[in-house]
Amino acid sequence: MIITKTPFRMSFLGGGTDMPAFFNEHGGAVISTTFDKFCYVNVRHMPPFHPYISELVHNRFERVNNVEEIEHPLIRECMKLHDIHEIRLTYEGDLPARTGLGTSSTFAVGMLNAFCALKGKMMSKRQLAQEAIHVERDILQEHGGWQDQVAAAYGGLNRIDFHDHDFSVRPIIISPERKKELDENLLLFYTGVQRFSSEIQADTFAKPVDKTKQLLDMLALVDEAEKVLTDKGKSLNEFGKLLDTTWKLKRETGSKVSNGSIDELYDIAIKAGALGGKLLGAGGGGFLLFYCEKDKQENLKMALDNLMIVPFNFENDGAQVLYYAPVEYSPRKEIILK
Repeated sequence: MIITKTPFRMSFLGGGTDMPAFFNEHGGAVISTTFDKFCYVNVRHMPPFHPYISELVHNRFERVNNVEEIEHPLIRECMKLHDIHEIRLTYEGDLPARTGLGTSSTFAVGMLNAFCALKGKMMSKRQLAQEAIHVERDILQEHGGWQDQVAAAYGGLNRIDFHDHDFSVRPIIISPERKKELDENLLLFYTGVQRFSSEIQADTFAKPVDKTKQLLDMLALVDEAEKVLTDKGKSLNEFGKLLDTTWKLKRETGSKVSNGSIDELYDIAIKAGALGGKLLGAGGGGFLLFYCEKDKQENLKMALDNLMIVPFNFENDGAQVLYYAPVEYSPRKEIILK
């Protein structure tokens, strides 16, 4: 049996510039962090006593006798990539899917980590990110960027740069005290709305309107934000204000990024004392993140009391194998069906 643990991520600035169509020409960068909410993938080989050869538990049950019968595309293609057969796989997440936290890519990283361990191989964080990008973007042809897979694999508070069909990861150098202050000044609210990120991204990049100027402006904000975070002489409140600026730019990149309800909630939060914030992920729903000084946080919570607040802390470990107990595997010679 193999159990992996992979963190969800929150993206602060630069989202959209991690799309290959943009960064291969202009370069791209994001600042993001992972936090202490995780996806867990449990994999083991099936005992040879069942009338099916694989059982998959995600948002529903699948019991199949052939990999090609698997309806969940990500599970199917990851199994094919690593020649995985006759398994029982279960997925559990601390937070709901399709909510702007890179849940699909986190699942991809965690599953690939488990499959490699099942085969007796250890993958580096870079290899995990590269394979997850390959499956989601090349094999499945899903619209989206690269930041989710990289953040989930590496973990921590990082600047991730994208260029020439590649990426690099650099930790944000920030003192523990300043990082704690940033953590404590961020509040996460769940809107209750779920959506497919790939559909939002497809809408954003399919329209003939050129979004290059907005994306270049968003890219420039990454440099500014990094300077704020790493300079002890600057107030972290400036980081909150940059979140507000990048959210306003992001709203201009696609009609489905926001909606009337999200805009109303955002305006309420700003009036209640938040200095800035953003809808996490591609947009359309999910989680709202706000930067708010501690003395104004109770006022903000009261103003958004119809939303669920999600306590969190930053994490640094990235993708992990929690439990490793492989068994010798021999393929079944035949399948007996009832």
